[in-house]
Amino acid sequence: MTVESKLPKVGTTIFSVMSHLAVQHKAVNLGQGFPDFEPPQALRDAIDRAMSNGFNQYASSIGTVALREQIALKTARLYAHKISPESDVTVTSGATEALFAAIAALVRAGDEVIVFDPAYDSYEPAIDLQGARAVHVPLTVPSFSIDWQRVRDATTPKTRMILINSPHNPSGAVLSSADLEELAAIVRDTPIVVLSDEVYEHIVYDGAAHESVLRHPELAARSIVVSSFGKTFHCTGWKVGYAVAPPHLSAEFRKVHQYLTFSTFHPAQAAFAEFLASTPEHYLELSSFYQAKRDRFRSLLAPSRLTLLDVPGGYFQLVDYSAIRDEDDLAFCEWLVKEGGVAAIPLTPFYEKAPGTRLVRLCFAKSDATMDAAAERLCKL
Repeated sequence: MTVESKLPKVGTTIFSVMSHLAVQHKAVNLGQGFPDFEPPQALRDAIDRAMSNGFNQYASSIGTVALREQIALKTARLYAHKISPESDVTVTSGATEALFAAIAALVRAGDEVIVFDPAYDSYEPAIDLQGARAVHVPLTVPSFSIDWQRVRDATTPKTRMILINSPHNPSGAVLSSADLEELAAIVRDTPIVVLSDEVYEHIVYDGAAHESVLRHPELAARSIVVSSFGKTFHCTGWKVGYAVAPPHLSAEFRKVHQYLTFSTFHPAQAAFAEFLASTPEHYLELSSFYQAKRDRFRSLLAPSRLTLLDVPGGYFQLVDYSAIRDEDDLAFCEWLVKEGGVAAIPLTPFYEKAPGTRLVRLCFAKSDATMDAAAERLCKL
């Protein structure tokens, strides 16, 4: 039997490939973006209590009342944007599910979706599955900023959605309030929806504020904003995220969500609701927590032959390896994991047309011991 693939360009993700090679070659894994330390003990205690207290069957499809109320309070506290926990918040099985549900709900065959390269690898397959087309606008290297004139030039009557990501994966670039004004001017008086991937919203450095589209009333009225508890609370394996959107967009989003996963892991929802209420300082202090890791990692790599790019947000460090080897990033990452003993992520899989830069991504959401071991090997290259 022959099956015609609906995603003929898609293979195993680069994250799985590099993690497999890291295990195979006993390398330090700075590739896949997960912390190698545990969530807060109080949060783990809360999930134990939730399971012991009977939160083990289906939750409400849109999320528990307690968790949606805490999300609404957090959104108002951080972004001065009041939302209804009943109509504007949907809890999802991770941010990836939320991104897929948003695209599936609002993008139709023949539509166009503007994405910015390097773009996270789940975006385009979700667009392709709707019979739509991803329109790739490259970010400006090395700042990874958006050239808004190129966005205007890429916008057509077929443009249904613009997908932004700040803090940006893989570069760590962040959007400014001026960027949001540019975006608002482009989508004004159009049917274009904004999908804003903000999973690293609490990891912005050097005293800067995260400029969520929820801070911008005009954009908030036409946006779906996706967030991740896994990134915020060091528990990526729990796979819990959420989407915030105005009622008319939430209604369409929920139609897809209810038939995609229906509902999300109930004990985790109970635990997050309890922890958000009791310990808001965790997410309020997360930038400081990761800034210390960023600065430590950069100091460890300072003696190496790698050139370190700036990291305004997120927990990834881009490095230029051109002083070490003159080869493409895929070949370098394969060499690095086999011969250097460190797993990294090449940027080529994040692009429609790779620009040929000599950049790879390293994750510093790691323990001191992991960073020390990786830096020792990287400084020998």
